[in-house]
Amino acid sequence: MDIKSISDKYRDYVVEKRRYFHMNPEPSFCEFNTSKVVQSELDKLGIEYEVVCDVAVVARIKGKNDGKKILLRADMDALEVVEKNDVVYKSQKEGLMHACGHDGHTAMLLGAAHILNEVKDYFDGEVVLFFQHAEEVAKGAKDVLDNYPLLDGVEGAFGIHLWQGVESGKISLESGPRMAAADFFKITIEGKSGHGSMPSDTIDAVVVASSVVMNLQHLVSRNTNPLDSLVVTIGKMEAGTRFNVIAGEAVLEGTSRSFSDEVWKGIPEKLERVIKGTCDAYGAKGVLEMDRATPPLVNDGKMSDILRDSAIKLYGESSIVKYEKTTGGEDFAYISQRVPSVFAFVGIRNDEKCINAAHHNDRFDIDEDSLQIGMNLYAQFAIDFLSK
Repeated sequence: MDIKSISDKYRDYVVEKRRYFHMNPEPSFCEFNTSKVVQSELDKLGIEYEVVCDVAVVARIKGKNDGKKILLRADMDALEVVEKNDVVYKSQKEGLMHACGHDGHTAMLLGAAHILNEVKDYFDGEVVLFFQHAEEVAKGAKDVLDNYPLLDGVEGAFGIHLWQGVESGKISLESGPRMAAADFFKITIEGKSGHGSMPSDTIDAVVVASSVVMNLQHLVSRNTNPLDSLVVTIGKMEAGTRFNVIAGEAVLEGTSRSFSDEVWKGIPEKLERVIKGTCDAYGAKGVLEMDRATPPLVNDGKMSDILRDSAIKLYGESSIVKYEKTTGGEDFAYISQRVPSVFAFVGIRNDEKCINAAHHNDRFDIDEDSLQIGMNLYAQFAIDFLSK
């Protein structure tokens, strides 16, 4: 079957839906209207679905006969960003914006639902459509997996991210690490406050915190295999009340990123060791709180091969480009840990159209020609996977 030709009739549909979602963004865990629109579209097609964790939608399209089961995933949430684009589909909600492409992901999977529902008598097996909430806070996938048998019987999974770093019309799908594990942490340092003129009577939390910041970098340069990657960033530091009072407490907030599962698993112990050792040296105390947001996202080799064949079938070998893995996090990794999975970057950058702002930027936008590519890739991959 010619997926590309079938999808032509849905091109305007995915653009229309993407623009609606863009104009009506909703933050993580609050994607209620987006979810209702997805449900309404599935109702029109007669596709069965369930609402999970209040907002996520899990739909199922069954082929002619029993067979394998493949999961296709799209995320739905937006960001707390004030949009500065002057476009007809500009966000209508002040302070909220689809600045990462999730509006396009949801629209593309709805488009794929139309295609797959139309051709369901020509394939065997089952396609699970997963419209996920709360990806931007790295909570949605795990929320569903912890509360619903999403992956029961599923033999593979596929996700797409519209990607500014890839030129429109191109696709990155290589095997191996694609996106980093992401951790968020908070360090509270307890010292002893006092007068700025008498430091010997205090334990200066600012000095201790500064030493902790510097010593944490040793984890990158001297405690991690140079062939692996580790990022440790302190993005926020709060301490003190006025110029002549030595602070008795400091709070640091940061993030760590890694691609190796082994490195990721060892991060909490390494942070604890550095924090304790540094604080002990000054006579202070340090407390670490960690949010292990998401593990590394790694593409399965065989799944990448199937996706490569699908992309070539649709757009030829010239459509495939190599794109270096990124230290951004993605909670599709919780799915890829459990079943063989592949995650593709579909290009959206178009310099001629002045569409080249970074993800999470207030002028982020996508080349809407990419929507049909993503829709087709979802559908073609599902059919190819089920037929193998």
